[in-house]
Amino acid sequence: MDQQSLQAILGQAQAFFASKGLRFTKQREALVSLIFRNDDHFRPEDLLPKIGKDNAVSRATIYRTISLLVESGMLREISLGGGERLYDPNFLRSPHHNHLICVDCRKIVEFEDPNIDIMQNCITRRLGFSPTQKAIRIEGSCDMLRLLGTCKNFKGAKGAQKKRMPGKSGRSR
Repeated sequence: MDQQSLQAILGQAQAFFASKGLRFTKQREALVSLIFRNDDHFRPEDLLPKIGKDNAVSRATIYRTISLLVESGMLREISLGGGERLYDPNFLRSPHHNHLICVDCRKIVEFEDPNIDIMQNCITRRLGFSPTQKAIRIEGSCDMLRLLGTCKNFKGAKGAQKKRMPGKSGRSR
């Protein structure tokens, strides 16, 4: 992310914190900068080792700041199931993106498609809805793991599903 965009995000965060009567401390500024500096989805615990000892950011500050950024609409929470959550900083730049999530290795692929936007608009109008937020989440198995039996992201992830043998429906007869 370029410096100008990052400064705009910091200004937006500072304004939101002020509207809540909260100070935008140097620890919170460092954390917001870290979160929005790249496009990576993250877990709160991923940030602690990255923030650096110079900033002295506590675990509580990380969780509270993330919660406030979600409340502000700057950050979105993605549930992976089983209580596992990731946070996505990409909605400010790309508000209409969607996710493909591998249920085995937890890989997340973002995508946008104008046809999906048209379809969502048609469906919501036809059914009498005025959406406040739209997102599509497609879960499945990535081809790498399915075809090769291994994937660089696979770590025996929580929520990994058992593999079914081709031709087996999983039903008892």
